[in-house]
Amino acid sequence: MASKPSSSDTVVDAGKRDFISMTASTLTIAGAACAAWPLLDSLRPAADVRAMASTEVDISNIPVGEGLTVMWRGKPVFIKHRTAQEIAEAEAANLAELPDPQADKDRVKKPEWLVLVGICTHLGCVPTGQKSTEARGDYKGWFCPCHGSQYDTSGRIRKGPAPTNMPVPPYTFINDKTIRIG
Repeated sequence: MASKPSSSDTVVDAGKRDFISMTASTLTIAGAACAAWPLLDSLRPAADVRAMASTEVDISNIPVGEGLTVMWRGKPVFIKHRTAQEIAEAEAANLAELPDPQADKDRVKKPEWLVLVGICTHLGCVPTGQKSTEARGDYKGWFCPCHGSQYDTSGRIRKGPAPTNMPVPPYTFINDKTIRIG
């Protein structure tokens, strides 16, 4: 009958044990990274979504007094080439009378160009007034026929249930003929 090995007969190779532990840990981390990569990659915005994040608009063909509506992030954006009279009216407004006081100079980068998200801040309707033939309300800006909100020539709420001014999206002038929205 064979005898059991005694503790003095068993030799433990500490270097081999450390190598196996390190290899197992490395493979576990690599496996977790390989499993997580597709998940993390799926969280990035798709190319079509990134393309909608900004849009460039040629403004050279917009006559003074007229506007253009473009889509940005699924929302209408009003670009208005304001007349000298519209600019003067916007700058002369008494801020104390406005429900959401904001100076015209804080809403534009160049006085002759106004860029707004064209959505009424009451219930999300699209106001009229972008074309010279449409109703513009008492303040000659935009008029929301759904509930009667009226905006001035700077897109500020002047009358009606809308609580705030039409928002100004982030935009920059690339040159005198082109703006980038977003």
